[in-house]
Amino acid sequence: MKVYGDIQSGNCFKVKLVLELLGLEYQWQHINILDGESRSDEFLLKNPNGKIPTVELDDGRCLAESNAILGFLAEQTTLLPQDSFQKAKVMEWLFFEQYSHEPFIAVARFINKYLGMPEARREEYHSLQEGGNKALAVMEKQLAQTPYLAGDQLTIADISLYAYTHVAHEGGFSLAQYPAISRWIKQIEGHPRYVGMLS
Repeated sequence: MKVYGDIQSGNCFKVKLVLELLGLEYQWQHINILDGESRSDEFLLKNPNGKIPTVELDDGRCLAESNAILGFLAEQTTLLPQDSFQKAKVMEWLFFEQYSHEPFIAVARFINKYLGMPEARREEYHSLQEGGNKALAVMEKQLAQTPYLAGDQLTIADISLYAYTHVAHEGGFSLAQYPAISRWIKQIEGHPRYVGMLS
């Protein structure tokens, strides 16, 4: 299995982390999106949308969209419940990550970390803070009630949301006011197969 991605990207890191937690073998192929490598003719054959992460399976089939990749990798493992309602709760958090969390926290981080806070996007950066903190507050409320987002066990919902949450400070978000999230982050990082974003 080949994973095309950038390890500093939360969407790519979440795939890497699930692969490591499950002990699966893979090859990592670095793609520099700022240099246009995801828009090359060769890459577009694998993912016509020209985005990372993209996974190429041993038989040549390709799969894109980070949370879809997580669902595929976690099938029939403890990271994805078999009970239909519990599985749907995991999916609920995956949709939350893409629509209510990532558009604020990941974009603010991108503007600051990748682009170096250009003046033209400074106002946008500040406008993202309210939405990002709203998402963190939703997570905090849940994690004050349960060890993990979807209940008592670690799932891909946690991995998906951990990816950008643990580096939220790079987008201007302080986790000091979210003790349950801070506890949850330490819990995930204590997993015996855990690897860091830049590992």
